[in-house]
Amino acid sequence: MLVLASASPARRRLLEQAGIPHRVRVSGVDEAAIQRPDPLQLVQRLAAAKAEAVAEHARRAGESGAEPVLGCDSVLEVDGEVFGKPRDREQAIERWLRMAGGRGVLHTGHCLLPGVSSERGAPRLAVVSTALAFAAVDRAEIEAYVESGEPLQCAGGFALEGRGGLLVERIEGCFSNVIGLSLPLLRRWLSCDRP
Repeated sequence: MLVLASASPARRRLLEQAGIPHRVRVSGVDEAAIQRPDPLQLVQRLAAAKAEAVAEHARRAGESGAEPVLGCDSVLEVDGEVFGKPRDREQAIERWLRMAGGRGVLHTGHCLLPGVSSERGAPRLAVVSTALAFAAVDRAEIEAYVESGEPLQCAGGFALEGRGGLLVERIEGCFSNVIGLSLPLLRRWLSCDRP
């Protein structure tokens, strides 16, 4: 059983669809307090902070800690600028006006902390990056999408598995990474932990 240190319903659905047994424990990490100038370092640090917070909570609660803990975090990089979740409707529209017809890279940090009984005791850290090409949509389409509320819940201001999928023309790299975590990376990590 895997412990997912995330409140993301998209990550939970990915694990469910892939048949990976898991339970969710939200980390409570203040993401805004963690800053890094480089987006790769930022998502890696956020993923590690989430996994570490959940593992520490389990230790303090006297739980066995035998289950591996997975923390993830994503940001979208557009022209060197990092886009997390938009703070409000206006910021979502402004970002989409910049993204429309352009390209971005979605970076997801992954941190897997092994359970205490694992023979492979080292944490695993990785960032998976996926390039995206966005549709050349006009302001009316952008405003209609933002009015759906979906962009306000997602890193980069879109959900590939939702209405935002209509606004993505091309993906180069790991599809599931754009939704919230790289299933191929997780498969490799979990396969290494099997006896």
